[in-house]
Amino acid sequence: MSPVAITRLSTADAGFEAGFQRVLHWSAETDAEIENRVAAILDDVRQRGDAAVLEYTARFDRLQAASVAALEISADELRGALAAITPAQRSALEAAAERVRDYHQRQLQACGQSWSYRDADGTLLGQKVTPLDRVGIYVPGGKAAYPSSVLMNAIPAQVAGVGEIVMVVPTPGGERNALVLAAASVAGAHRVFTIGGAQAVAALAYGTATVPRVDKITGPGNAYVASAKRRVFGQVGIDMIAGPSEILVLADGTTPADWVAMDLFSQAEHDELAQSILLSPDAGYIAAVQAEIERLLPAMPRQATIRASLEGRGALIHTRSMEEACEIANRVAPEHLEVSSAEPGRWEPLLRHAGAIFLGAFTSESLGDYCAGPNHVLPTSGTARFSSPLGVYDFQKRSSLIEVSEAGAQVLGPIAAELAYGEGLQAHAQAAEFRLKPR
Repeated sequence: MSPVAITRLSTADAGFEAGFQRVLHWSAETDAEIENRVAAILDDVRQRGDAAVLEYTARFDRLQAASVAALEISADELRGALAAITPAQRSALEAAAERVRDYHQRQLQACGQSWSYRDADGTLLGQKVTPLDRVGIYVPGGKAAYPSSVLMNAIPAQVAGVGEIVMVVPTPGGERNALVLAAASVAGAHRVFTIGGAQAVAALAYGTATVPRVDKITGPGNAYVASAKRRVFGQVGIDMIAGPSEILVLADGTTPADWVAMDLFSQAEHDELAQSILLSPDAGYIAAVQAEIERLLPAMPRQATIRASLEGRGALIHTRSMEEACEIANRVAPEHLEVSSAEPGRWEPLLRHAGAIFLGAFTSESLGDYCAGPNHVLPTSGTARFSSPLGVYDFQKRSSLIEVSEAGAQVLGPIAAELAYGEGLQAHAQAAEFRLKPR
């Protein structure tokens, strides 16, 4: 087997910046053919509803059904799937769900509560937090099954108090994954439809005779799903447009090299476009990790995907210091950021931009994917500079509360009127002035 041709860079080299930009480059633009096909599917589902959903489900998922109602999985079947999986699988699923639920309940207490106060003149000001009425969660299916994505999308919605959670999951050829259905039962999904792709997004966004219209759609998917979510935004809310998965490891050389090599594999195995980067000031350690990559790769079932990812978008980067490594990490703003160091608390304050930060050698990114508790739906492609992980707050909305007392109106009215007259909005000004007491 030929060596893995992963990019090696050093920040001390004159050509580092150009090489670094080549590693980071990834076009998030969906090609024109996909955009056009998605637009046609969305319009068709909007116009023909269930009939179009059935047609596309038969075409793309090879799943024939007499009606969309026949594609809905009953609560009894979900409970049956939970009963049918192995005891070990059920125990793992329920333990993960408990940790995810506990984390998001704490998140709710921290940021999801209504509040108000009264100022000196008795005016009440505040914020009312309410859950969304109905959300749609998209769970990928096809090449692999993702019960963890069910937990990460449905549980925070449930904790937030969403009235109805509608899950869609493609089942190519009609093959239903018992662990995915069991996760839907554990996580509290109210309705589950075996539809996927752009047609599922359209059905959730516009509603059909069978699939209810939702207020927001969350969850990752392929290029067709991402394009569809982008197009229906405004009709409904969406969480984010997800790109390929990413991991960046900051290593001081104290973590066993094979651990870090496997952490790089953990994202590379997702997709040929996934990105795995190692930053370290220890050149000998980088060489040791590369040697472990060569040793471990032949035994990996998804070795072809891992190799393509590492050779296409991976990098091993020698930095002048850990401080410089932290600066570069902030530029990348990765989805997953591991601080594989003997002193992770020393470097964490320097890190500003990441979807999730994993501190210490024992904190593998995979623990966050499945059962640590925080959400694994994270911003990608540098969007962690301005975006956050999926959470309770994504399933809530906030309304401002204002109750002005009579005394308060005497104070605020002249201010509002003066500004309104300055903007040329006389009705605004007089609406405030009508409430003023005669002098």
